[in-house]
Amino acid sequence: MDSYENLPDAEIKSQGEISKKFLELGIKSFKEACKYIHEIEYGYNSTYEDDLILFKENIGTCTTKHAIIAGLARELGIPLQKNVGVYKFTEEITTGAQKIQEKYNIPYIPMDHCFLVYKQYRFDLTEGNNNGKKTLIENFIETREVDPFISRKDEYLWYKKVLKEKILPSEEMKGITERTLLKAREESILLLKKCIL
Repeated sequence: MDSYENLPDAEIKSQGEISKKFLELGIKSFKEACKYIHEIEYGYNSTYEDDLILFKENIGTCTTKHAIIAGLARELGIPLQKNVGVYKFTEEITTGAQKIQEKYNIPYIPMDHCFLVYKQYRFDLTEGNNNGKKTLIENFIETREVDPFISRKDEYLWYKKVLKEKILPSEEMKGITERTLLKAREESILLLKKCIL
């Protein structure tokens, strides 16, 4: 991922719900807003149906942190987008992944992660957070630009499409079923949650 120095900047003006919220917090520039969101504690929110849940609970994941900043960028007319990517989750990323791989006899666990894109730069506002990962996610099997507040359902349907069209037909996944990968994914999500406790 790229240095936060490459993030765009702009004065925050009251253009919608999100910009108003940052102004209420005394945050006046886009870069300041990014820094503030990066520093918010990493944690799973109680719902993804409320666009402003991150502010209410003062915690956030890659989903809610990047949604808020991409939503702010949209309000301010900054051409920065939220992207979702599917990547190879392994022991290199999180301790305990190897056990899941061995249990299901798979070379890796396909997982999804989101980040921000501005011009040729990519940013992860969970970088350095206590997010259960030992390293940054740099390489993706497939990525896609999405609405800042894409529904969990739509994101999951896209993830399943990547499984079906790109991952399952690959040589390394020969003989492995979608159900096996989905079960491994569920266990990996639980593993990540345990790692941040």
